[in-house]
Amino acid sequence: MRLQTRTIHTGVDKDTAYNSIMTPIYQTSTFRFADIGVTRGYDYTRTSNPTRKALEENIASLEGGAGAIAVATGMAAIMTVLHLFQSGDHIICTHDCYGGTDRILRLYQERFNVQVSYVNLQNTETLQAAFRPNTKAVWIETPSNPLLNIIDIREVSQMAHAHGALSVVDNTFLSPVNQRPFELDADIVVHSTTKYLNGHSDVVGGAVVAKEQNIAERLQYLCNGLGQGASPFDCWLVLRGIKTLVPRMRLHEENAKSVARFLSGHSAVNRVYYPGLETHPHHQIALRQQSGFGGMVSFEIAGDLPKVNHVLRSVKVFALAESLGGVESLIDHPVSMTHASMDPKLRQEAGIAENLIRLSVGLEDIQDILDDLSNALAAIPKSIV
Repeated sequence: MRLQTRTIHTGVDKDTAYNSIMTPIYQTSTFRFADIGVTRGYDYTRTSNPTRKALEENIASLEGGAGAIAVATGMAAIMTVLHLFQSGDHIICTHDCYGGTDRILRLYQERFNVQVSYVNLQNTETLQAAFRPNTKAVWIETPSNPLLNIIDIREVSQMAHAHGALSVVDNTFLSPVNQRPFELDADIVVHSTTKYLNGHSDVVGGAVVAKEQNIAERLQYLCNGLGQGASPFDCWLVLRGIKTLVPRMRLHEENAKSVARFLSGHSAVNRVYYPGLETHPHHQIALRQQSGFGGMVSFEIAGDLPKVNHVLRSVKVFALAESLGGVESLIDHPVSMTHASMDPKLRQEAGIAENLIRLSVGLEDIQDILDDLSNALAAIPKSIV
């Protein structure tokens, strides 16, 4: 079956009693044993649950992996992957990563002596120099959050493998509709299912998918041992959201392209970050490894923080909020919101400036979206410096 068909059908047929079209919510902590030591496949929901299993099978199929785990949050997904490593191991991470990723990596450095180097993964010479004998993984975020830089997954993954390291890709911004990292030699894919996979801003969740069976089994062990498994109801919500993933992603991208073009020609905007623009420095890499450009757009205001704040307060269709990937449009100021916890020095080195605004472009009528941005930008008082 093709991807759009799999979003609707894979993993969902779990009701052997009544043959329901929708996967039931098995809202139970405990399952009855058929006999001593004999179950019907489930004994305790922390270990496994039919609703969660349906979601895991679905996401693994969409990514083309050997297996997946569905966990409570995107951060739980990252933390579970980090438990594949041990004290003294070294991880190379993209230098302009999500603020929460930096926060938990710093925690693992401080508490568990997991060594971390933040590297511009677009520069292969810099990356090559960053490898150490104890390097165990390269953490790739592409497009990056919030600068939407594109990293060549195949090239970086092959470099990682040459040094005996794993390639881990955060695929949250594009979803398997627009990017399939396993086809580009990645080993592990991470998602915040809160975002595009669910798509309705009503649940938090995460997922980890492994290309090889042995890693998938290890992740399942860690998920159970750490107690990270997502609840049955949350899994049901994400599974329901995935059914409309393909058409949603198409409209997200269509609207985002219009927004990026509009902002590119506006006098109040210094710079637009969107890989779908031919002017984006990594546009050709995006064309090569992606099947779409997604719904995220970032831009820099021509001015400092007071002008940024004026825009944030002036929009009506866009909601001033963190997160992304829902049907509604969101506007975010990374320095004070999503990336506030990021090390200020790392944030500055990555180029995440105070005048940067990040947009999650939703599914509203495009003219309403453009009018909202136009009105907010036009209303900037000239007296604000």
